[in-house]
Amino acid sequence: MAQHFSKDILERLYEKYNRREFAYPDPIEFLYRYDDLSDREIVALIASSLAYGRVLQIIKSVSKVLNRMTDSPSTFLQTTSEEKICERFSDFQHRFTTCSDLGLLLISMKRVIAQYGSLGQSFLSGVKKDDPTILPALTSFVRILNGKDRLKLIPPPDKGSACKRLNLFLRWMVRKDQIDPGGWNHVPASKLIVPLDTHMHRIGLTYGLTKHKQANIRTALEITEAFSHFSPDDPVKYDFTLTRFGIREDLRKMSLTNAAETGIHGVSREKSPHPPFIKGG
Repeated sequence: MAQHFSKDILERLYEKYNRREFAYPDPIEFLYRYDDLSDREIVALIASSLAYGRVLQIIKSVSKVLNRMTDSPSTFLQTTSEEKICERFSDFQHRFTTCSDLGLLLISMKRVIAQYGSLGQSFLSGVKKDDPTILPALTSFVRILNGKDRLKLIPPPDKGSACKRLNLFLRWMVRKDQIDPGGWNHVPASKLIVPLDTHMHRIGLTYGLTKHKQANIRTALEITEAFSHFSPDDPVKYDFTLTRFGIREDLRKMSLTNAAETGIHGVSREKSPHPPFIKGG
């Protein structure tokens, strides 16, 4: 029999764990280094696109990319030729992602920024007031990014994928609290979709938020709808907090109910000898 959340438990968990001291290890930490929105949105798309596999490898790969883009990723893309971009990352590899995959993503961002002025403006071009969720705008955004190419790092939402990494990107860029730095202020948080990874899917099944066994967009929408009953203006509010219990070693053995009641003392940023595996499309 499935357990069930209450608004009180979710709010207590959010209050205790939705803090930057619990961010490590998470690629969102890269965003905290960039105050300029034009840089942050580029970093967010790179970091979220590479957010699969073991988390320490993700951090290593994202660091490698950003270190080669100098101090400002926005300036780098605007002032570096497409040929030079490919040369700069010719030795890059992150699991199944090749240097060509990364090069196409960076070149795509360069072209979109040249056309629209920013990634944010290109995304806004697909936002419609009457759309119930962000999914149509996300589909439009992916089409713009793809252009004439097929970007392996950017899965098309209209194919049924949960699009965990793209929804994670949107959570980072739209929401603003102690964890999510935000910046895309004209995109409503009420339309966001839960970034459905293994941890959130397991929580959804355990707590009766979904009955679907497949981690696809249908499941992501159902879990989002369930959370909207607790937080209608911000249904993705609890995502970071709840997924910590699958990612952080110091939280894995705690039940969510017990964690809401007691919390933990002393937050360690030591590297785990067995870093967690982050799945998602």
